[in-house]
Amino acid sequence: MRETALTIVENKEGLLITGINCFDLDLTLHCGQAFRWEKNENGRHHGVAFGKMLDIRQTAQGVLLSDTSTADFEQVWRGYFDLDRDYAALCDNFCADTGLKTAVEQFPGIRILKQEPWEALCSFIISQNNNIPRIKGIVTRLCERFGNPLGQGDFTFPSAQKMAELNTDDLAPLRAGFRARYMIDAAQKVASGEVKLTELENAPLDEARCELTKIKGVGAKVAECTLLYGCGRVEAFPVDVWVKRLMEELYPQGLPPCTNGSQGIAQQYLFHWRRQQ
Repeated sequence: MRETALTIVENKEGLLITGINCFDLDLTLHCGQAFRWEKNENGRHHGVAFGKMLDIRQTAQGVLLSDTSTADFEQVWRGYFDLDRDYAALCDNFCADTGLKTAVEQFPGIRILKQEPWEALCSFIISQNNNIPRIKGIVTRLCERFGNPLGQGDFTFPSAQKMAELNTDDLAPLRAGFRARYMIDAAQKVASGEVKLTELENAPLDEARCELTKIKGVGAKVAECTLLYGCGRVEAFPVDVWVKRLMEELYPQGLPPCTNGSQGIAQQYLFHWRRQQ
């Protein structure tokens, strides 16, 4: 299912994107799937992805992207915000189920961000037994210490090749605890090609899961998060404490058929809905 045609208008403030249906920028950026976005007092969200800085805000007319170009929008941000998927049609399908209908109606507009696979893997290793403020702090320190400067206080996410050269003592200032050794193992396996992240987008899902669990400390949840948020595998289905409880209460036999092929998107609606109750 593809989104209706988008319109891109360049003005003095940046690129105004119209024609996006079912999109809430606040919910999408701050629902626990990405950890490098901050919202300032004027409603702009600032972040870095794929080595590119972006200011973005939602207006009555559409979504306004500043400090970017049409080329970067097409190459990076269009895919990052999943703008070619018809979420309105997906949500209509989800509403065939009572529980999902409630979640979608209360929190419409959540989209799955398609992040850089290595950043997603490393970020969700950091997320284990952690809370969002601490995760964001560790990720920020990681980028400041080992990423490349972009200007204005921004840094790239350090590559697996860079991190593979480090040891746990190098990561001590991040205050990542036990996660540091898992991050190093992940970097070494990705940098060496033992774990081939570039192949996960198209590999059979079970094979992709097995590939990721070669890494120390990567279990089912981190693998599913990496596939969903880093590889665009919207059929992947991360289960944390919140989702586990919800599944036991509402879906003991599994998700309803209306979610088939898009279980990860349904999960994001259910996850956010349950956390807000």
